[in-house]
Amino acid sequence: MNSADTRLWALDAHDTATLIRLGRISAVEATRAALDRLHAVNPRINAITLALDDDALRTAQACDAARARGDALGILHGVPVTTKCNVDQAGLPTDNGAPAFKDLIAKEDSPVVANLKRAGAVIIGRTNTPAFSMRGHTDNALHGATFNPWDRRATPGGSSGGAGAATASGIGAIGHGNDIGGSIRWPAYCNGVYGLRPSYGRVSRINGSAPPGRPMSSQLMAVDGPLARSVRDIRLGLQAMAARDPRDNRWTPVPLTLEPVRRPVKVALVTRSDGPTVQQSCWDAVRTVGKRLQAAGYHVEEVSPPDLHAVSELWHGIGTTEQAHLLAPRLQGSGDPSISTFLEYWWQLRKPRDMAGYMSAFIERDTLLHRWLMFFEDWPIVVMPSSTEPPVPAGIDIQGLDGCRRMLDALYFQLTLPVLGLPGLAVPVGMVQGLPMGVQLTAARYREDLLLDAAEVLEAHEGPRTPIDPIG
Repeated sequence: MNSADTRLWALDAHDTATLIRLGRISAVEATRAALDRLHAVNPRINAITLALDDDALRTAQACDAARARGDALGILHGVPVTTKCNVDQAGLPTDNGAPAFKDLIAKEDSPVVANLKRAGAVIIGRTNTPAFSMRGHTDNALHGATFNPWDRRATPGGSSGGAGAATASGIGAIGHGNDIGGSIRWPAYCNGVYGLRPSYGRVSRINGSAPPGRPMSSQLMAVDGPLARSVRDIRLGLQAMAARDPRDNRWTPVPLTLEPVRRPVKVALVTRSDGPTVQQSCWDAVRTVGKRLQAAGYHVEEVSPPDLHAVSELWHGIGTTEQAHLLAPRLQGSGDPSISTFLEYWWQLRKPRDMAGYMSAFIERDTLLHRWLMFFEDWPIVVMPSSTEPPVPAGIDIQGLDGCRRMLDALYFQLTLPVLGLPGLAVPVGMVQGLPMGVQLTAARYREDLLLDAAEVLEAHEGPRTPIDPIG
């Protein structure tokens, strides 16, 4: 099979790896096709900040040589993937979307990049992120704005907006992302793909280029994970990324599949909010998922985890306090005024706490996490909206206090999972007014297996997520 004979770039990771392993295509053919797709569509979406043509083709040639020698092949052998520009990749800038870091060259691979390489993946490009990866929309003064391939007027999400738009458009089979407040699940939702936020400690993450020591929010909330167009690719991406790396003291040796839960598996549907108003299309998506899981043998009821509103608000108590004390001094020299604008609005809407309030937030977190874990004993899977509305307009977060409030409201359900260190999976569910719609699933810590099993049921109803040709 020749790369000119079929759209190799449109294949998912599973099929690409299988065809390479069988010798029906070469890794070089798959990589050239992926690079051709990158250069064909990236000018319309600006998802890739740095194309790695030469490095990718050298890696692909090495993949083909390894197969010819009969070497053991990794689960992603020869599969084109992307990495986000805020993780270290040896010899490349870890610019994190900020002009101030454009010359910060990584000396070694971060754990997640190293694990992708060990799995045989071919990294074809780096994806865009807002400055400091701290906005729900992907735009920065260094690389510019990323556009949603479905509609340029809508946000592609953030901070892994480049990964989401690239994956949806067929630039790589798997996109690497990270998530401290929704930055995998929100872009997955906005671009109509799957996105997994793994449990705290599941995937090693640390950047040698960063100053030593991580703030508490990063230690407790920040994770790396995959975005993909199929559930089976999410499984492959997680398996590759979760390999042991001793550099992160949070990494936990927990199997990817744990003991079965009692059948029928009970699913709780969140269908009410004590926070911002939720548009009907978002509730409809949750109930649609409930019906599909019920038909597949799950036991489904409309019931919410305890203190959902308090959990969402707790993120601000921890996150904004750290931003104001640790990030604020770095903003003036970042070279990106938009991040300063957004954070100033955010801090007006959710005021940072004093030391006593910050310390009490962690006491509250311990109580809330206990209540949620006890809830999961009875309800192993929870389905909630991904957002309060379809993908919001691009750049709305810096359009005054009302615009920032709308973005924070849209992220209301996203914030619940990181603050408790829980896994979450964004699942596409239909379309609304030409934009993707979806939900997020969550479960107890390290129960990604339950989420992926349920997502396969939902994927069977939705059909395959094929790459789209970007509009505009």
